[in-house]
Amino acid sequence: MTAPAPKLEVEDLLVGWAEFLVVDKVSFTLAPGESFGIAGESGSGKSTLLLSLMGMMRQGLQHMGGSVRLNGLPMMGQTDAALAFVRGSKIALIPQNPATALNPSRRIGAQIDEVLLVHSALNQRARAERVLDLLGRVRLAEPAVTAHRFAHELSGGQVQRAAIAMALAGEPEVLLLDEPTTGLDVTTQSALLDLLVDLRLKAKVGMVCVSHDLGVLARLCDRIGVMYAGAMVEEGPLALVLARPGHPYTQALVASIPRLSTGGLPSPIEGSPPSLFHLPPGCRFAPRCALVQDACHSQRPVVSWVEEGHKIACLSPNVAPKSVAHRPNTACAKGAPLLAVQGLSVDYAKQGLFAHKAPKPVVEDVSFTVVRGEVLGLVGESGSGKSTILAAIAGLAAPTAGQITLMSKDRTADLAARATDRPLSQLRSIQLIFQNPDASLNPRHRVLDLLAQPLMLYGHVPSSDLRGKAADLLSEVRLGAATLDRMPSQLSGGERQRVAIARAFAANPDLLLCDEITTALDVSVQAAVLELIHDLAQKHDVAAIFVSHDLAVVRAIADRIAVLRSGRIVEINTAQELCARPVDPYTKSLLRSVLEIPT
Repeated sequence: MTAPAPKLEVEDLLVGWAEFLVVDKVSFTLAPGESFGIAGESGSGKSTLLLSLMGMMRQGLQHMGGSVRLNGLPMMGQTDAALAFVRGSKIALIPQNPATALNPSRRIGAQIDEVLLVHSALNQRARAERVLDLLGRVRLAEPAVTAHRFAHELSGGQVQRAAIAMALAGEPEVLLLDEPTTGLDVTTQSALLDLLVDLRLKAKVGMVCVSHDLGVLARLCDRIGVMYAGAMVEEGPLALVLARPGHPYTQALVASIPRLSTGGLPSPIEGSPPSLFHLPPGCRFAPRCALVQDACHSQRPVVSWVEEGHKIACLSPNVAPKSVAHRPNTACAKGAPLLAVQGLSVDYAKQGLFAHKAPKPVVEDVSFTVVRGEVLGLVGESGSGKSTILAAIAGLAAPTAGQITLMSKDRTADLAARATDRPLSQLRSIQLIFQNPDASLNPRHRVLDLLAQPLMLYGHVPSSDLRGKAADLLSEVRLGAATLDRMPSQLSGGERQRVAIARAFAANPDLLLCDEITTALDVSVQAAVLELIHDLAQKHDVAAIFVSHDLAVVRAIADRIAVLRSGRIVEINTAQELCARPVDPYTKSLLRSVLEIPT
């Protein structure tokens, strides 16, 4: 019996401009009902490749060679008008930010109905029934209520499911997923992946999934391709590639993943991916490779078959990887008390005409302490109150009950006041690092200006010394002095987050508040940021409260972990004990939802 013809065939695809290639001779096939994952660091060309599968090009890019065929139909060289029906009915895309796929001014049901109007022959009544069926199919409770809502009235997980429902409306044979779980908490992520697996197995929908989270790909995909600097460096069955990676880059990616089972700080990949404008001769990974040979600097590796279905582009493929043990978390957590939170409650009662008579607290009766040199992890689902606790400590949200006490070396202070009413010494002591550095770094200021502000405000550094002090801060976060004269837009996401960390340390704080600071980072940058926070906190004897929905990440860096549910702490213990022997059923459910790659 012959195998069914591939739904999608990509052969030697070239996408770029002039002599610069963003996608360089990429080839793979996708069988009916199969799921193919694409991994790699930011800037490796993953999302550009995904768009090109629909015959779409990012602004300024063009198709420069190779082919993409969907059921034998060429997708390259076609006009948008020619592919209008194919996009939606045969192949559909779910973008990284599902909000960009949904019109904020139209109700969810109306947007799905519009897709049905274009791609089906159903009448209005049948379309209305189909809208509710699709919303129920993606496991959204009360489909009729959801259909009548706008995107801003839904949670992140609900918006993602609505985007999937809209993509499925045209009954596509191939679904393209660009970072489908970024920013979702572990339970929502697990439910979403269960849904996608169910669609693949029951409806035989083929999927190409781009993700920096190898755990997501391990849950969803049959095969995986690893991209680096625009080229596919390894491809094969997922279990084989992750358990026995043959390319040094794949080995380094696997080593940079935090493990819930073992804990410890993951190993970041040294250096940064090369600029596509200045690619090194020979192997593109050679400048960062721990197994580099002289020939790697001059010879471009060709793809070779290591075993059935497993291909590697390396001059020495399938080199036995070195045993990489995660670095132990050496935080002592035995210093003097620094912060005490007692009976904290916070609600967001509205004022005026829309005031609630009895608002439900977002945070209710929360108590914990933090000592110098300690990292306390706060975990829980979206809406559990993690960020609200940080906001109350930072003075950005007013507590409705309870007390927050800061115990500095020379005095004890009550932090009941809002940030605008706090003295400079308290503002200096507590620094908040936000999830999205784009929202916290002024896009019109150079990095030097961003660092100079806290240096002058808190450190009283004279203007003649600012550049030198700022360069020292960048050195501590492993960025060169040349970064001082750049704008935030000229930096990668990981570099911008490092600048945000440097700015926080410019105040010489006693306590760092880290709010989901690794959520949108790829695994190698995430590992570097975790190591950076750990090392700087130990060097400067700084405590930290680290908020994340990813228990494996928190396990890697935290001394103790507090688990939040509906605004209350349900369990708090040492990181090792909580992950090994959880007590509360909710903690157990969170741990079961953590995605670990096969070993």
